[in-house]
Amino acid sequence: MRKLIRYLFLRPILWLANTFSTAPDRQRIYSALTKLKVRLQTDPGKKGFVIPFDINTGKYILFSDQHKGRKNGADDFMLAETNYVSALDYYNRQAFHLICLGDCEELWENTLFHVKKHNTLSFEAEKKFVFRNAFTKIFGNHDLDWEINPTAATDLAELYERQIAVMEGVILQAMIEERMFTIFCTHGHQGDLQSDGNLFSKFFVSKIWAPLQAYLRINPNTPAYNATLKTEHNNIMYEWSSDQQDLLLITGHTHQPVFESLTLLERMQRRDAIKKSRNEPVQKNYNMPTPSLEFFQKIRPTYFNTGCCCYDDGDITGIEIDRGYIRLIKWEKKGGKSERVELEKISFLQLARQLS
Repeated sequence: MRKLIRYLFLRPILWLANTFSTAPDRQRIYSALTKLKVRLQTDPGKKGFVIPFDINTGKYILFSDQHKGRKNGADDFMLAETNYVSALDYYNRQAFHLICLGDCEELWENTLFHVKKHNTLSFEAEKKFVFRNAFTKIFGNHDLDWEINPTAATDLAELYERQIAVMEGVILQAMIEERMFTIFCTHGHQGDLQSDGNLFSKFFVSKIWAPLQAYLRINPNTPAYNATLKTEHNNIMYEWSSDQQDLLLITGHTHQPVFESLTLLERMQRRDAIKKSRNEPVQKNYNMPTPSLEFFQKIRPTYFNTGCCCYDDGDITGIEIDRGYIRLIKWEKKGGKSERVELEKISFLQLARQLS
């Protein structure tokens, strides 16, 4: 019976989820991002702070959107936990600084008690970074409780065995060719009408969507389900970042990886456009026209998105900042083991020259 209901109602339920999960508004997003950036730079404190670092030696890993749940049918993180814990073990051994970029815990659908109870391995892996003073935690819309709950400080101290702050954003700042570059990191829900603390959205997710998702065992985190809305939100983020001076923006929220302001599909299209300009054979595996090379050459590489840690195949994606390079990486299962896969890579020196 469940399979029949799932087949009949999968598409309308996913449409409802998308309809109530995001409503990007350009003016609100522009205003919110600008206000937060200025606040971090001029009045660091509760909202976040600036971390100066050496671009040639600094090592940061950014993951977002784990949505840790309670190991039921509505838990999108359950299949990805093994890859996440393996990745954190690797990055801890390599002495990276971990930045959790929001929606790490699914607190719209669950209580903290249940999330903590069912995600011991993940929290233990994160604690290793806490104990090295190499952990930065940023809240998103689905774990906004870390910002508004008066018991958050106590809850966090019990969870991580140390007093830690949860902020709205952080700025990594480094010199590149005698220019000070700002790497602005935040979850990216700011200005989203349906996600920026919207009570109706919380009601829909916790009381309607979560029970349906649990019963029908639906994970909406595949690009085919909501690529259009994600692209709209990512486009606004890109437009804001491209207007800034010497700034890179890294967010999560949309669950769609972006590197140098392009989605993975757009990067494939750009490669095809380059081949076409050289009269080389092109083998498309997507059914849409390829923009011209001139179109791609006008795009400024200012926006990056971590993707998420709750894809329906168990894979996770993230952004590495590692000794002069920025990378989009994926962790996936191969032969029963979690493996790191480098999807994209560019040096900060190249980025700086492209943005000069």
